[in-house]
Amino acid sequence: MGITSFLILHTMMTYENEYATYQIIEGILHVKYKNIAVDLPEAVYIVKDRLDLQEGQFMPVLCDIRDIKEINKAARIYLSIEGSAFIKAVAFIVESPVSEMLSQFYLRTSKPTIPTEAFDNIHDALVYLNAYR
Repeated sequence: MGITSFLILHTMMTYENEYATYQIIEGILHVKYKNIAVDLPEAVYIVKDRLDLQEGQFMPVLCDIRDIKEINKAARIYLSIEGSAFIKAVAFIVESPVSEMLSQFYLRTSKPTIPTEAFDNIHDALVYLNAYR
């Protein structure tokens, strides 16, 4: 394991933009979306910042989508294809009927190419993602 891989696995890195907060904690990228509607430009920006933070490292991603208001079709398609780069697995955190509906709709229509599941609590999501670290 190189020094960059070691540091990413064993330190906490944080970044925030107007759409989300990103934290790498013990080799898992945590993305907490803000109270936003996601259109294609926002999706592109979110993915760009995530890729910059990951610095070419593959890792599992915990996506807390509980505060997302809506996401349009172009953004869903972009996130399911380009948004999957450098991701080993994804766990969505859902709570409200809206976030649960968004995750189920995404899983049914986008057919993600990486392992993807939805959870109603962070603990179960982290247990799932730890298998992909």
